[in-house]
Amino acid sequence: MNVRSWAGSHRADPQPRPSTFSLLLKSAGATELAARLSYLIELRGIGLVTGEPGSGKTTTCRKVVAGLHAGLYRVIYTPLSTGNVMDLYKSLCWELGLATERSRAALYRAIRTEITRLCHETKVRPVIVIDEAQNLRSEVLEDLRLLTNYAMDSENRMCLLLIGQAELRRRLRMAVHEAFNQRIIVRYHHVGLARDELALYLGHKLRLAGTELPLFEPAAIEAIHQATSGAPRTVNSLAHQSLNAAALANAKLVTADHVQLALAEVT
Repeated sequence: MNVRSWAGSHRADPQPRPSTFSLLLKSAGATELAARLSYLIELRGIGLVTGEPGSGKTTTCRKVVAGLHAGLYRVIYTPLSTGNVMDLYKSLCWELGLATERSRAALYRAIRTEITRLCHETKVRPVIVIDEAQNLRSEVLEDLRLLTNYAMDSENRMCLLLIGQAELRRRLRMAVHEAFNQRIIVRYHHVGLARDELALYLGHKLRLAGTELPLFEPAAIEAIHQATSGAPRTVNSLAHQSLNAAALANAKLVTADHVQLALAEVT
């Protein structure tokens, strides 16, 4: 059996299936990130998770917060990171089930009052997650810092988690964000799959697609890893295009040359 006879009946799968998520979450990077997030949530501070697009950072964070006890934690998730302060406050109010006030001060007060109520009256810990945080404007970052300031900065009533691309780390090192940067208690830069993890991942994907055959030569796996840095989303696309290249050549296995040909399709 060659690559062409197998690949011809299979479609691209650029996004991991649920069973593939479990494999991704067992990687060394995901395990380390999950441990740090658990520590952050326990302390109720500010956390920063960065990574290249498709590295799996949001997948891992989502898995961790999804496992929190619904009676003990209230997760407020928003991917709205391109607007102004009012946009963010309204988004948080919607997620908290609050009325959207017209003024910035009223929105700020409503959010803080609800967080205090959750924390003190119902004993529920709020966890605010902001995805694509590299797009946050400077004034939004400053307001988020103020939003987490309780009892003259002596009490933590909520956990704030920012998830974004690597450029967010560089932005937060700027002097204008020094006050916010100093309040971050957990930082983690999530990288892709390691070389040995990538081989297992590709084997798992092939089994899901219906074959136990090792269709990728070791040199091809190395080439995929170098080209993608192990980012699962990019790995999926490049691996599929490499299979197509090998199928067109009527080859039995995917070689490093097929990977180089496929790069033009994904870059």
